[in-house]
Amino acid sequence: MDYHALNAMLNLYDAEGRIQIEKDREAARQYFLQHVNKNTVFFHDLKEKLDYLVEEGYYESEVLEQYEFEDIRSFYDRAYAVRFRFPTFLGAFKYYTSYTLKTFDGKRYLERFEDRVVMVAMYLAAGDVGLAGHLVDEMMSGRFQPATPTFLNAGKVARGELVSCFLLRIEDNMESIARGINSSLQLSKRGGGVALLLSNLREQGAPIKKIQNQSSGVIPVMKLLEDSFSYANQLGARQGAGAVYLNAHHPDIMKFLDTKRENADEKIRIKTLSLGVVVPDITFKLAQKNEDMYLFSPYDVERIYGVPFSEISVTEKYDEMVNDPRITKTKIKARQFFQTIAEIQFESGYPYIMFEDTVNRANPIKGRVVMSNLCSEILQVSTASEFNDDLSYKTIGRDISCNLGSLNIAKAMDSPDLGMTVGTAVRALTAVSDATEINSVPSVVEGNNASHAIGLGQMNLHGYLARERIFYGSEEGIDFTNIYFYTVAYHAVNESNRIAIERGERFANFEESKYATGEYFDKYTDQVWEPATPRVRELFEKAGVHIPTQEDWRELKARVQEHGIYNAYLQAVPPTGSISYINHSTSSIHPIASKIEIRKEGKIRRTYYPAAYMTNENLEYYQDAYEI
Repeated sequence: MDYHALNAMLNLYDAEGRIQIEKDREAARQYFLQHVNKNTVFFHDLKEKLDYLVEEGYYESEVLEQYEFEDIRSFYDRAYAVRFRFPTFLGAFKYYTSYTLKTFDGKRYLERFEDRVVMVAMYLAAGDVGLAGHLVDEMMSGRFQPATPTFLNAGKVARGELVSCFLLRIEDNMESIARGINSSLQLSKRGGGVALLLSNLREQGAPIKKIQNQSSGVIPVMKLLEDSFSYANQLGARQGAGAVYLNAHHPDIMKFLDTKRENADEKIRIKTLSLGVVVPDITFKLAQKNEDMYLFSPYDVERIYGVPFSEISVTEKYDEMVNDPRITKTKIKARQFFQTIAEIQFESGYPYIMFEDTVNRANPIKGRVVMSNLCSEILQVSTASEFNDDLSYKTIGRDISCNLGSLNIAKAMDSPDLGMTVGTAVRALTAVSDATEINSVPSVVEGNNASHAIGLGQMNLHGYLARERIFYGSEEGIDFTNIYFYTVAYHAVNESNRIAIERGERFANFEESKYATGEYFDKYTDQVWEPATPRVRELFEKAGVHIPTQEDWRELKARVQEHGIYNAYLQAVPPTGSISYINHSTSSIHPIASKIEIRKEGKIRRTYYPAAYMTNENLEYYQDAYEI
């Protein structure tokens, strides 16, 4: 039977009313027999294959030259010994359409999954045979999966960057706006999504050179950015994507939200750009009291305070700015603002919301977090750049790049050594940061070199909980999530400390961070962290996973205060779209959207994807997000 037809049977119950999960496994098998095998280029041996891929300009020879051929052969043997098979049709289809190396005409396949894993491992290990071997093990087992840009691009000659996304600041001058648009084009053609901060731009009707009613506000800039992202993509492999963030107390905030209305005028309507709103605590307090919320001119705020609007804590300075006659302000009903957000989210799914004060209270690094990224999981400090009239840099600020990858929670809990799994992932993502140098955007280079920031994510939470017969969102489910992330945090900081010791280097301005003062560790050293439920304690004991003790944290705190850590940021929880399918995981830490997910993939008809670890015997544990 045709593999499409077999996959479609997932959506049909059998005579006994059961989901036909086995039909999807057969669809994956038939996909190989009917399509993949006959369209894969055959090589007699590994040397012939690698020589061809290098000579014909498919693989970077520099990657292979870092290793002895016998070591390379051992990596391939190690990968193929796993006898990996895609457990779902969509996982196999996604891999072969979106990730694997193809001939230049796009018609034939040059890699299998094992080949891609080995090439990514060798690239990230940069000649370290031991690390390359560990990476092969972690990826082949499914415990660690690099993000799409890394897994797609590493080791290929014709490729984009390895970075998932970027965050750029735009300041209130034409030079910064022009640079922001140019940087967006440069980054979009090389890598992932780009988010930009618009909070510092003066509002519509603000003065320019003291002449009133001259500024066009943020909407025209948004239109320019949307067109830029539509134009630039990553060698046709990944469509350009962008997001913009605006503070809730910016005078253009309601116009900003209206751009996503279904019936918005085409002159202002934003179709593909994602929106995010930065909301401080004071906004909620005003809504709670059913009061007006004042919107403040960024132009006046910067003129009075001497720093951009985004650098001001609106919560702290709110009353002061309200009472300052030098600051132009307007007001709207706070509850109407939140009502509008609810309406727009219902219509479009946007805006994302960043809780500004919550984020900055938790931030261990000196400076302010003023925005997030395309998927709203990156929360890092950035600093402004200054430009000369010719758009060259007067002062290079620090913008942000996202070096991402995720652990499969279920497979990580099955790991013979969770600390090794986390540590290997941290080193892999650090390698992505080290390998990234996008000279066309110096502020991104500056930020990356200063912070070495990475974002180790997690996926398959719902799948793991269901496998263990725990309901998502239950007391046991929350308890597991708490202790799991607590344990991963320990190993991530521990590995970053090891890297700092090995290299004799720590992230810039470490001395001014809460890691250096020890404040970061207080919540771990001042109280006992242990499972609150017997079931979760049993899970960790059964898995042989050691839960760090207060003494473990005290020892780590002492080492970090003495030697530092290499990475300013270590964890982030991205949404994990495509990599969840090839890894057969439920997305991120989210509840499932459906037991059988229906997707439209490219030019083929609908495809069906079963939730990870789902069987006909444990369906009750797969309540979807709508049921929950």
